[in-house]
Amino acid sequence: MRSFSDSYKDAGVDITAGYKAVELIKEHVKSTYTDGVVSDIGGFGGLFMPNLTGMTRPVLVSSTDGVGTKLKIAFLMDKHDTVGIDCVAMSVNDLICCGAQPLVFLDYIAAGKNNPKSIAAIVSGVAEGCRQAGCALIGGETAEMPGFYPNDEYDLAGFCTGIVDYDKIIDHKDLKQGDILIALASSGIHSNGYSLVRKVFNIKEDNIGLYIDELGKTLGEELLTPTKIYVKSMLSLMSKVKVKAVSNITGGGFYENIPRMLGEDCRAVIDKSSIKVLPIFNVLQKTGNIPERDMFNTFNMGVGMVIAVAEEDADTALNHLAEMGEDAYAVGRVEYGAQGVDIV
Repeated sequence: MRSFSDSYKDAGVDITAGYKAVELIKEHVKSTYTDGVVSDIGGFGGLFMPNLTGMTRPVLVSSTDGVGTKLKIAFLMDKHDTVGIDCVAMSVNDLICCGAQPLVFLDYIAAGKNNPKSIAAIVSGVAEGCRQAGCALIGGETAEMPGFYPNDEYDLAGFCTGIVDYDKIIDHKDLKQGDILIALASSGIHSNGYSLVRKVFNIKEDNIGLYIDELGKTLGEELLTPTKIYVKSMLSLMSKVKVKAVSNITGGGFYENIPRMLGEDCRAVIDKSSIKVLPIFNVLQKTGNIPERDMFNTFNMGVGMVIAVAEEDADTALNHLAEMGEDAYAVGRVEYGAQGVDIV
């Protein structure tokens, strides 16, 4: 017999709703299981046995992140089955920057009221993100917190652990002048800068459904587009050519993230005219009268990732990425100079 507390329910926490949510998410969770999963849903910890075959010095790599105020868009649209993809993407796209293969993911949902159907929708998105990244959802936590969050709102965060052989860790030690910078197209704004986005568009229930010709869809549909997950394409690319450095273009845009992939004596020179700026960023800049530098210092501008390869490997990399379904193109070069980025 499951536990039940009338006193706790009177305080706003219905533990039976939590049991219902667990039942609804079981199939989503199991759909992500890979060969290394040892535990089943419902235990006190997620167990995973990694396959270390061929590794000489395996290194665990971990990352954690949330979805941020993009969740406000989900609340207004009452659509909760895509933000879980964002949650996974924010961590796994970081892991792949050092060459790590994501292994396991855990999510954390804190809600004002536990609505089992909404929780199940959220977790269905998390499971989809895990399937796209090839990692297993081996655990999580749902916290009902009345009085802390409004009844119809929640926060969502996640934690991912991956693995990479020490000798295959991607860093900037082999970068040199003349290396080519390749852009991988984003799917949209991804999950960064939404406080500015919401301010620019003055997002409310009465305009979230506004159809915008330049976008070919409603404002809400565009803003809720899930973050693209690059893991499988990047792992495949790394088996074909030497990837020297990778940058995930998240919060802080080009100016904050690209320098993180560079050594102290390397400078990235980005050809602005080559960037395939997505329509949403043009609409944002025009509507908010945002200076161009602020745009590149806040948003991805249509570039979800930047990778560096040797000049002689560039064509091979571009062709392989195209075969993987990525819109990839040369966007700049590495030059000697003070660590940083020039957008010219």
